Amino acid sequence: MTHTTAVYATLDDWIAHEAIPFSLDSRLNFNAAVDTVIDSLCDSVALLGFGEALHGGEELLVLRNQLFQRLVEAHGYSAIAIESSFPRGPIINEYVLGRGPVSYEALQDTGFSHGFGKFEANRELVEWMRHYNADPAHQTKLQFYGFDSPTDMAADSPRQTLHVALDYLSLVDSGSSQEYRNRIDPLLGQDSAWEDPAAALDPTQAIGRSPEATALRIETEELISELRVRRPELVARSDERRYREAVHYAVVARQLLHYHAVLAQTSEKRQERLLNIRDAMMAENLAYIVSREQGRGNVLVFAHNNHLKREKVQWQWGNETVSWWPVGSHLHELFGRRYAVIGSAIGSSPANGVGQPEAGTLEARFTSAPGPVRFIPTHQGQGLPVEEIAALPIRSGSKKNRSYMELLGAQSFADFDWFAVLDTTAYAPGGWPYLEG
Repeated sequence: MTHTTAVYATLDDWIAHEAIPFSLDSRLNFNAAVDTVIDSLCDSVALLGFGEALHGGEELLVLRNQLFQRLVEAHGYSAIAIESSFPRGPIINEYVLGRGPVSYEALQDTGFSHGFGKFEANRELVEWMRHYNADPAHQTKLQFYGFDSPTDMAADSPRQTLHVALDYLSLVDSGSSQEYRNRIDPLLGQDSAWEDPAAALDPTQAIGRSPEATALRIETEELISELRVRRPELVARSDERRYREAVHYAVVARQLLHYHAVLAQTSEKRQERLLNIRDAMMAENLAYIVSREQGRGNVLVFAHNNHLKREKVQWQWGNETVSWWPVGSHLHELFGRRYAVIGSAIGSSPANGVGQPEAGTLEARFTSAPGPVRFIPTHQGQGLPVEEIAALPIRSGSKKNRSYMELLGAQSFADFDWFAVLDTTAYAPGGWPYLEG
């Protein structure tokens, strides 16, 4: 949808005229605010990002849940993808479809990565989706996805992702599948060797460049090629959806093996390369997810601001400053205007070690507007005072929560289409001890 952008003399004028205040306690004004945001976006948006300013913010998770509910009820959304392991996602999805485990407790550790299953808001999201799907009146059943690469904390063994592809092949050509298993399984070895947490910091503890791992990478390439060259035959024996799933899992295995190879490499740019690989994998997972939902509905993606922003990320890793291309930069190239993103910010959060923002910062200006939460459009910086934006000071970060690192500044106008700004957020109930200090 096309809108005329107003011209403002100052940033404060922009905020005063454009901010849409709401409360999470009032569904009526919350829904009206969301409707205004969606109405402002291009009609072709298929993937909407909602970035979290920090991991574990209770009100941020509640806002995400209510946003998804409104998108489902009024704007044709059929799926949510969160920053959790892609291979684990089907465990949760089976549950929301009324199959699989009998209780949330049975899947909260296996279905999520990063310990995110312990957040009470994630339980509420999953249970709401299950309840929604159980209603026969809702013909389009909601889907849950993880989209993170299985590489954070400790990188997964490639066994699971390879076996998804091999299991598919066994259904349509058991002989060919067994031949690949006979070559692949001996090369996999023990999962514990792949998943040694010590490898994250010490390349000598990683096995990704061993003779077996190198041979496994070749076998994985052969498997991908087999699936692709036989596409017409394999689709005819199964269906397009299952075929594409098998190919994607095989590609994830290939990327995972590449990640393990970089883990085993001594290089000054090792950490930077790993971060780049992770976000590229996340972007490919999202492209696959959007393709699966095509014809069913749009997708909400939820992850840290640093992943969903459009411009390059810089991060302090010990004494080293690393930079990488985040998921959002890939999505911007892949989807263009079909990708839109809302970044979040907070005023203060004592529980997360975030004090009051310094005068003149965007966070201070935003939270001086009516709240306690407000949506504010960026207009990609158009119609706003360029010199004032360029001179914006950056607020201080958190001394407790390591994930509070995406602070708003001049670049944020290109990174996001809208801001969601909360006065404060607590630490989410059930969360694992993420805070330092």
